[in-house]
Amino acid sequence: MNVKGIVDEERITLSEVRETLLAVESSRLESGSELPYELRRSIEHANQLTKTSAENARSLVEKLLTLEKIKPDIAYRIANLMPRTRDELRAIYAKERFTLSGEELDEIIELVITHY
Repeated sequence: MNVKGIVDEERITLSEVRETLLAVESSRLESGSELPYELRRSIEHANQLTKTSAENARSLVEKLLTLEKIKPDIAYRIANLMPRTRDELRAIYAKERFTLSGEELDEIIELVITHY
């Protein structure tokens, strides 16, 4: 397959990827097409790793972006991984040049738990 160029780019959560893949799967099954190996594996991967609905994940990202010290890529990473402890959250911030206080970590964890 020849790729001419990227037309558009948009960040989406794993939950949104799962919904898109399931829509592709259902349209292929309705048309009687066979699902390629890569598509089947992608759907399986998304099903195993998705922890919340697409609406909840999008809502979480929007709320996280309103907080200080949260960049878009970190907000999407948090929405995909749904960390529930301080250690898991610190692992996401390991590459950043700043650290979060205990209160900031707890605030993020509370948001994640309400959107789980």
